[in-house]
Amino acid sequence: MAGTAASAQDLLARQAPIDRKMKAVDTLALRNLIHKEQMGSPSAQLYKEWSNKYAHRATELPDSFLINLKNFCMPTTSKVITSNFGRRWGRMHKGIDVKVYIGDTIRAAFSGKVRIVKYEARGYGNYVVIRHYNGLETIYGHMSKHLVKENQIVKAGEPIGLGGNTGRSTGSHLHFETRLCGVALNPALMFDFRNQDVTADTYMFHRDTYESESLLANKARGKDAAGGDAETDVASSKKQSKRASAASGDIRYHKVKRGETLSSIAKKRGTTIDKLCKLNHISKRQRIRPGQILRYS
Repeated sequence: MAGTAASAQDLLARQAPIDRKMKAVDTLALRNLIHKEQMGSPSAQLYKEWSNKYAHRATELPDSFLINLKNFCMPTTSKVITSNFGRRWGRMHKGIDVKVYIGDTIRAAFSGKVRIVKYEARGYGNYVVIRHYNGLETIYGHMSKHLVKENQIVKAGEPIGLGGNTGRSTGSHLHFETRLCGVALNPALMFDFRNQDVTADTYMFHRDTYESESLLANKARGKDAAGGDAETDVASSKKQSKRASAASGDIRYHKVKRGETLSSIAKKRGTTIDKLCKLNHISKRQRIRPGQILRYS
């Protein structure tokens, strides 16, 4: 019996280095797999630099870029928008303000890697910047507490902070930004806070038309969509609309109403289903939602 026990101990002793080696191999393989997935992600095509020093730095935008909105999580369960993206009080408001209370959980909108965790007294307050694999970067401002660290990998829906009223803020809320190559895009183009959903499975960014699309998104999903007073400057919005229209040519849009189909919209707007699908980069079988904005010319 003693000999058997000693033999078993010898076997375990010999096996231990092998187990450690296999564990190291498994860890290395996992790291390589993660690295391969990240390098193959759209964000790897857009960003040449990784820095923990700045919140955002604008680089050249692509002419067009398809952003995958699947596997998302709404950053907050709040449905109340208190301020739109756009001109406000004589300056540009580069995100959407959503009403939250101090201590409310704020979650990552998509999976990605935390790039910035900082405090900015005259701006974002406690804020987090996440670079996502779909090419977007999201910013979460005015939080009371950080729950993540820089360079941390996070999954969509993972808590990253708590709602607050820090920095340049007059009341507890979440300042939420979506950026592409450091340039602020209207979150309403992709997120529908009232319905706690994204606007579609994908968003096709076009450099020539996103400004006009942003104005339409505010009307469809912004603070004034339910009949309230928007905090955007009306005169400035009209100027932006004219500039966008001039840049994009004779482009027209249709806001989808309940019960409408691609067929009924095509008939109403004097076009074809094929043209609607081509202009909006969708298939004939794709489900359209009330409030969705479709280009028809």
